[in-house]
Amino acid sequence: MAEILIAGEIYIDPANRAACLEAGKVYQQGTRNDEPGCIDYVFSADPLRDNVMVVFERWADAASLELHFQHENYFKMRETFAKHGITGATVAKYRVGATDSVYVDGVATATFPDER
Repeated sequence: MAEILIAGEIYIDPANRAACLEAGKVYQQGTRNDEPGCIDYVFSADPLRDNVMVVFERWADAASLELHFQHENYFKMRETFAKHGITGATVAKYRVGATDSVYVDGVATATFPDER
């Protein structure tokens, strides 16, 4: 089974971003603690654009992500965004076909073992 990544941006009024992120912490923690297959689940402030929250999620497989989409944490997080004035989002899912360390013998590389 392939891991699934969710990555993107959520757009929000800058005046509401900090409060939204604070209010969402409980659902981020709940997702990490209570939902099998959740490896990473992060909503954070973009340090260069004050109207953007960055989304990064990593799931063990599609079945785990599908269950998340039916979980109370997912619905509560969406309610939190709505309550704080989300203005849009650009979020995508990715099925991971290969993983490898960025650093090989202490050197950053973009290649994978089958490409070296």
